[in-house]
Amino acid sequence: MKEEVLAQLAQTIEERKTASPDSSYVASLHAKGLNKILEKVGEESVEAIIAAKDASASGDKSELIYETADLWFHSLIMLSHLDLGPEDVLNELARRFNLSGLEEKANRTK
Repeated sequence: MKEEVLAQLAQTIEERKTASPDSSYVASLHAKGLNKILEKVGEESVEAIIAAKDASASGDKSELIYETADLWFHSLIMLSHLDLGPEDVLNELARRFNLSGLEEKANRTK
């Protein structure tokens, strides 16, 4: 069931993409354009980083989970705006199995 969450969320984002910006947060971000979406992804990235630092110090990881969910959500909106979805990222991650991280990074620089 949990494995389907990304697909369900991506479907919901696609359905709301063309809704009225007055009635849908997703639609309002799409209407504002890519730069606004990227701003939100950046904001959520910083919040996740701070939450990770705080979790390391306090041991309470609940805020980190919350902020990471926000980051993933806004990343899915970014992908949707560029006509991509979680399956595109999952396919790339699957491609990397049995490939050393160091090897993969070296291949990118060639």
